Amino acid sequence: MLTAALLAVPGITALSSAARAADADLAVNGGFESGLSGWTCTAGSGTTVNSPVRSGSSALQATPAGSDNAQCAQTVTVKPSSQYTLSGYVRGSYVYLGASGTGTTDVSTWTQSAPDWQKLTTTFTTGASTTKVTIYTHGWYGTGAYYADDVSLVGPGAATGQPPAAPTGLSTGTITSSSVALSWTAVTGATSYAVYRDGTKVQTATGTSATVTGLNPSTAYSFQVTAVNDAGESAKSAAVTATTTAGSSGGSTDLPTHALVGYLHSSFANGAGYTRLADVPDSWDVIDLAFGEPTSATSGDIRFNRCPVTECANVESDADFKAAIKAKQAAGKKVLISIGGANGQVQLTTTAARDTFVSSVSNIIDTYGLDGLDIDFEGHSLSLDASDTDFKNPTTPVIVNLISALKTLKAKYGSKFVLSMAPETFFVQMGYQYYGTGKWGGQDPRCGAYLPVIYALRDDLTLLHVQDYNSGSIMGLDNQYHSMGGADFHIAMTDMLLTGFPVAGDANNVFPPLRPDQIAIGMPASTNAGNGYVAPSEVTKTLDCLTKKTNCGSYATHGTWPALRGLMTWSINWDRFSNWEFQKNFDAYFG
Repeated sequence: MLTAALLAVPGITALSSAARAADADLAVNGGFESGLSGWTCTAGSGTTVNSPVRSGSSALQATPAGSDNAQCAQTVTVKPSSQYTLSGYVRGSYVYLGASGTGTTDVSTWTQSAPDWQKLTTTFTTGASTTKVTIYTHGWYGTGAYYADDVSLVGPGAATGQPPAAPTGLSTGTITSSSVALSWTAVTGATSYAVYRDGTKVQTATGTSATVTGLNPSTAYSFQVTAVNDAGESAKSAAVTATTTAGSSGGSTDLPTHALVGYLHSSFANGAGYTRLADVPDSWDVIDLAFGEPTSATSGDIRFNRCPVTECANVESDADFKAAIKAKQAAGKKVLISIGGANGQVQLTTTAARDTFVSSVSNIIDTYGLDGLDIDFEGHSLSLDASDTDFKNPTTPVIVNLISALKTLKAKYGSKFVLSMAPETFFVQMGYQYYGTGKWGGQDPRCGAYLPVIYALRDDLTLLHVQDYNSGSIMGLDNQYHSMGGADFHIAMTDMLLTGFPVAGDANNVFPPLRPDQIAIGMPASTNAGNGYVAPSEVTKTLDCLTKKTNCGSYATHGTWPALRGLMTWSINWDRFSNWEFQKNFDAYFG
């Protein structure tokens, strides 16, 4: 495709030097002094920077990925049958500037290499009925970041009318633990409506009703609506308030306000050594037995084989192990079976495998008298089919069957059943940029693959503790990449779960926030346990920022969550190996 583009460079023409009196610059925020206001960038690829800039204090920086060209665009109102000049200054390799929807011939111009600011210019004439065009910049796939500044579209301005009147008659309809239905009276001249929750715009609607989702149970919210047309946005309507219902607790109702979760190596030994369940200190509130694994990747037949004496010389007997489970439960602790792990690939490709999964997991839970199940699917267990593009309505068999199996187990064991998940960042937060193979294909089909599972089970989910370790750099809601090694990574990753985020950059397809009591932050217990270890001081900074909004670093959170459930670590064994550093810091912080 690049070769074809190189051979099809459009001609560049210019307007007469005698500018018409009615001409104006119609581009909004063409110098990017107001951030990305007015612009939309694909897959969260764009941001603003203070250096390099061509003028003013800001410029656009956009970074193409292997399957995304980092296009940033805005739609501009124009006059029909009129001539316009589009220009802008760019830097980088393979930078494009163009206009689409002109009603005549869409145009673009580009440069193969601009080590310093270079001006690009092209012109077009709008069609006889064209009233809007889209202007854009983009780079080329995988060629690195490009920069743009001082983008302008000069030509006759379209006649503008008045914004519509503010909507009236706003009222609430069905209210659940996580959603509120709204309706209002139609406004003459409105082309769409914007819905605000507590003063923040949360969605748009083309009709006179909308349902706001992703809300927390037993929480009061204020809603307003505005009417929108080409001339702008109306004033906000009168506010209505609604309080969500109590809803489901997502599983166990008797976890402590702040819980410490850890994995116990029960089926294998490694450098951390074997730790008997009875020797786990009382500080640990949820103990995940690692691991139940399948007899084959697609069988669905899960087995829990305790560590043999030949590998774990100090392993307890089955009787002592079961007695230790009962003792932990009597002390108010939860003991779960964790399925998967790095070596336990589970792919429920058929309904038969799904049913076998349910029966075999039930057998483990019943045999040992466990409190619930932890899903630690890693590697290639979850992967999205190319045609599966909507996390709210998945179609991939391994996703659909897992959701069905977990709902069946939840229904079988009831409200006290503890359900937790421990996905890697690649399967969750990476979904902010990429989802599955992407609309152009070529992306890793595992990107964001946990999102449909979490979404479908959100009312049944007790705990989500994403593994903030062994992770590559991940883009946060600030459109900056964050890397392991400090509090900022944990703050950014957790803020995404508690705030919600557009999936694959689609503002109309938002993964809604989870409740803070459903979130624990996953961290390695020591440098031996995994990449991404942070010292206790960084753990404290993370908790301070998220629960108190103090001691924060460069990442600005979107809220404060004192009800954050707690921390998860890999693993209890490694923490014991490190003289219980992780546990002691948790105890000191929460008391």
